[in-house]
Amino acid sequence: MISPHGNKLINKLASENEKKALEDKAEKLTRIDIAYRNSTDCEMIANGVFSPLEGFMNRKDAESVINKMELANGTIWSVPIVLPVSLEISDKLNPDQEVALYDEENTLIAIMRVEDKFTLDLEKYCQNIFKTTETQHPGVKVVKEAGNNYIGGEIIKLINRPQRENIDLEYYRDPALIRKMFEEKGWKTIVAFQTRNPIHRAHEYIIKTAMEPFDGALIHPLVGETKSDDIPADVRMKCYEVLVDNYFSKNNTMVTVLPTTMRYAGPREAVHHMIMRKNYGCTHMIIGRDHAGVGNYYGTYEAQEFVSKVVEKLGITPIMLEHSFYCLKCESMASQKTCPHPKEDHVFLSGTKVRELLREGNRPPKEFSRVEVADILIEWATNESKKEAVVS
Repeated sequence: MISPHGNKLINKLASENEKKALEDKAEKLTRIDIAYRNSTDCEMIANGVFSPLEGFMNRKDAESVINKMELANGTIWSVPIVLPVSLEISDKLNPDQEVALYDEENTLIAIMRVEDKFTLDLEKYCQNIFKTTETQHPGVKVVKEAGNNYIGGEIIKLINRPQRENIDLEYYRDPALIRKMFEEKGWKTIVAFQTRNPIHRAHEYIIKTAMEPFDGALIHPLVGETKSDDIPADVRMKCYEVLVDNYFSKNNTMVTVLPTTMRYAGPREAVHHMIMRKNYGCTHMIIGRDHAGVGNYYGTYEAQEFVSKVVEKLGITPIMLEHSFYCLKCESMASQKTCPHPKEDHVFLSGTKVRELLREGNRPPKEFSRVEVADILIEWATNESKKEAVVS
């Protein structure tokens, strides 16, 4: 099986037998309240999704990632995993001090050992990671609103998981378990598909095309913090379930969730997504059109071009696929590589147009979305419209 990034799958999860002693210990430590996205970062560190990271980055690693896209030891890494704190808290902390991290629900998440305290050049941070310093970009907005005081250091143990979305807990599987499941299935080559949206016909076509040469596919939706106008995770999961149940081979398909934060960092985040899926045991990953993009900040195939330049350092292979569509003349899904017909024969719908149809209770064309998926989305969209009408 493919090795984890850095050749070691990190595990800092407290056992049930350890929890009581750790909770008692935490009561005597300095308390730090952290945002939900940082609590999910704690979990991703502790369960190995962010391997080889063992904690939040110190100044040396953070600046190296921002400037050179690698950790201080030379391992490729594309986005900073840093912990912002208030200046008031930062001033109280000393090196080697252990602190207790609590989430927004007042849940004890982890115990951390502080290594250093630092600030960063936030303009350079945002420009290098997001290719913009505009606060209209959701990733830039988060970075700048969090302030410029950071602490770095090892997560000693994750004591409790962050609050889960309203999703069946069986979908929350750590990398070690997914790797074991791959081995039990006899899968040696696995292609991952990243999504934060419902899967429409174009996505389905891409996944199935990519699956052909491999033993299996991991459909791996991100269900952590996303933009406020993204479709909620529980609604999306219903869409994935009905799609896989009706249109995918269950012998060669697995669905599990990735409870991390969406950063909308385009090309840099495409690399980040590949590293995470490598840690889950995937050997390949689909990098599609405008991967991890938002607005008009990145070129249509910029993520694919970016990943191609660093693939030798990643240890997981990207699958680059063209944007697909339904062709009325071909009477099938196709791409620019396979279809000779003009755009007039291609069924494209913008996200805005689809949302309008759904809110009006109308199904998008069957060439765009499976009926079963559309019906779930219509029910959600019409309920949202009713809520908005009550509020207004």
